[in-house]
Formats: sequence, C-alpha cells, structure tokens
Amino acid sequence: MGIISYVREEIQVIRERDPAIKSNMEVFLYPSFKAIMRYRVAHKLYLKKHYFLARWVSQRAVRKTGIEIHPGATIGKGLFIDHGSGVIIGETAELGDNVTLYQGVTLGGTGKEQGKRHPTLKDNVMVSAGAKVLGSFTIGKNSKIGAGSVVLKEVPPNCTVVGVPGRIVKRDNERLPRMDMDQVHLPDPISSEIEQLQSENLKLHQQIHEMEKHMKCLKSKEKIDEGGEDSHEII
Repeated sequence: MGIISYVREEIQVIRERDPAIKSNMEVFLYPSFKAIMRYRVAHKLYLKKHYFLARWVSQRAVRKTGIEIHPGATIGKGLFIDHGSGVIIGETAELGDNVTLYQGVTLGGTGKEQGKRHPTLKDNVMVSAGAKVLGSFTIGKNSKIGAGSVVLKEVPPNCTVVGVPGRIVKRDNERLPRMDMDQVHLPDPISSEIEQLQSENLKLHQQIHEMEKHMKCLKSKEKIDEGGEDSHEII
C-alpha cells in the first residue's frame, strides 16, 4: 500500500471514530496520524533490516507526538489512537484491523525474555485510557479493556475486562467497540459485590432486630408468669 492510500485510510478512520473532527485537513494535525504514518515508514525500513534508520524515524515520532510505536510491531489496517500521549507499543506486539487505543495505553512485555514477548490484539479490540496489557498472549477479537486495567493473561473474543489484575466481567458482547467508542459504561463487579454485601447485611440486622423483639416478649411473659405464681402463693 502506498503513502497516499495510507493517508486516505487514516483520514477515514479518524473521521469515523472521533466526533470532534470537522474537516479532513484537521487529520494532519492529529498526533496519532503523525505517529502512525511514521510507523509505516519505520516498519518498512525495519523489514529491510535498516534497524538504525527505522529507530531514528520512530524516535523522532516519539519526540513529536508522545506516542512510541516500535518499528518491529505488526499493525493491521484502521488503527486509531485517541489523544495518544503516553501510548507504548512494543516490538513484538501484533495488532489486527480496526484496533482502538486511548491515551496512556501500554502494550508491553514483562521482563527481558526473548522472542515473542508482547501481546497480540485481534480485530476490533478497544483498550481504554491508562490500561496496561503486559505479556505474550492474545486479546480476542471485539473485546474491550476498561480504563486503568492491568491485563496479564489471555482474553477470549467478545469480552469486557476491568480491574487490577484484569477480570472478565462480560462475555459474548456482540457490539463492536469501534462503533460506540464507549470506555465508561462498563460492568463494575466490585460495586455489585458491595451492593450484595450491603443487602445481606441489612437482612441480618432486620433478623437480629426481630430476634431481640422476640426475646423481650419472652422475658416479659416470664415475668408475668412469675408474678402470677407469687400472687397465688401469697393467697
């Protein structure tokens, strides 16, 4: 694919997923546009084993945009990086088509291991602001990673993951993340568990209150009975 085709593709992607954009010309001002265009150049150099030149192009992009994409990463069509500051994509990361990343996302490794050490994101995956996906495993297609989550193990397709460490809180969500771009209205299992505990606690308090009332009634009855027996003895 030539540079003109890449430019047209990025214009379409950004206009589709960012409601703030009003014209095609604005795309050329976007950090994500600049970073992705320079990644495409750097990646071609990397594949030709021009490693120094590839890193030179890549590092210039980092300084200008705050987005670090290693030239060795494999990225499909339609990548969209919203805002983008602080995004890091490691050397052996693999991204499918129509992946969406928000600011502060890291697709990283877990140490100095060799070979494949960064995650694979399948088609239509969305990773929300500040999330970290660390290690060599796969995030299944159409899955969504919640803001601030830390994902350390594989995620099946069509899932929503939240928390530290990341937990699957929803499965078989058929809506494509890139169509709604919603990184806020996600299930919150901790809140649900707290609400359940509060409900159970309230029931226990009610049961204890009923038991206390019952005990008071029994004591009152015993006193009445004792008083009746004393009166009978006196008579």
